[in-house]
Amino acid sequence: MVYNFFCKLIIFILKILSLFLAFFLLLTILGWVSPYISNIHSYSLLQRLLTFESPINQTIKHYIPTKVAGYDLSRLLTIIVILFLSEQVQSLIGKVQFSIQKQYSDVKNFLHELVRTHPGTTRTVIVGPSDSGDMIEGVAIGQGAMHNLVVGTHHGNEYGSTEVAMAFAASMAENPIADQTIYVIPVLNISGYNAREREEKDANGYYRDPNRDYPGPCGTDGPYHLKSTAALAKFIDQENIIASATLHTFYPAVVYPWGISTYDVSTPYDDIFISLGKYATELSGYTVGNSSQVIYPADGCYEDYAFWKSGVWSMLFELGYSHSPSQSEIDEMIRTNVPGLRKMLEQAPREKAAKHEFTGMCDVRRLGRLDRRDE
Repeated sequence: MVYNFFCKLIIFILKILSLFLAFFLLLTILGWVSPYISNIHSYSLLQRLLTFESPINQTIKHYIPTKVAGYDLSRLLTIIVILFLSEQVQSLIGKVQFSIQKQYSDVKNFLHELVRTHPGTTRTVIVGPSDSGDMIEGVAIGQGAMHNLVVGTHHGNEYGSTEVAMAFAASMAENPIADQTIYVIPVLNISGYNAREREEKDANGYYRDPNRDYPGPCGTDGPYHLKSTAALAKFIDQENIIASATLHTFYPAVVYPWGISTYDVSTPYDDIFISLGKYATELSGYTVGNSSQVIYPADGCYEDYAFWKSGVWSMLFELGYSHSPSQSEIDEMIRTNVPGLRKMLEQAPREKAAKHEFTGMCDVRRLGRLDRRDE
């Protein structure tokens, strides 16, 4: 409630600022064209507005060199700056509005409607309980023997990943991959998503980072302080998941193991991971590479756990360029990444990796400090 109140207050302030910029833009345009209006002195209101605008223009010219090749461009430059600021303000309004619009109940309603409208291809799945008291829900799409997985919103503030996951589910429900069953879980961290907070509150009221809560060869913040991570770990074994994509924001990149505190980052399958990454980024053009080298090392993450423990071909998508994307930015993330996710899963190996043990050396003392905990 407090979060929503402050968001609405910010939106109100931004809208006032937007109106001020619009007024200032019109004022500057009036000052620019006034020399060309022959009878402008007969309009008292315009005269009063010009009396207000002229000192502002003179102040701008005093502090900023605006003459180019003998032409005074002060008003033109002012108009350009105002238009730029107006666009930024409108984008920020969109981002703040989007951040308070959806709750987990809305995500569940979307999933239920998807199942209702696509009964032949889609069914509801329950992953397990979360510490919020809600059950973690997803959908299974298709009826193929190969089981793959897409998971969004380990971090509750990364709502862009939620939107991409839901868009992917809708696309797959319309046109499933013939020989696969794809499980899509748009939100793992329910309490974090509802509050737009990165971390998730556990049963004792402590805030935990879900994507540092899995077992790992070089350590973890957990394991399994959270019911959500324990439920997902059980789910990938129970459903025999072969390949998975976890969706986050932002970098932008698609990366693969090892992403742990080690200098021995290579796996026996780097060529396969790179190939999958290239399929995934054909439209987005995102960077493809090892997680530690492209982003930073982090212990206790799902991607390393799933590969290390079960041989799952696990890829991490860092989507877009912001943790608080506007609707237009989300639309672009969907446009470029939904086809990439499909292509990656279509090309994924049909069997789990056989050699998935970590055989390198950990160096948590040096590398652990590099984990910025912001992706």
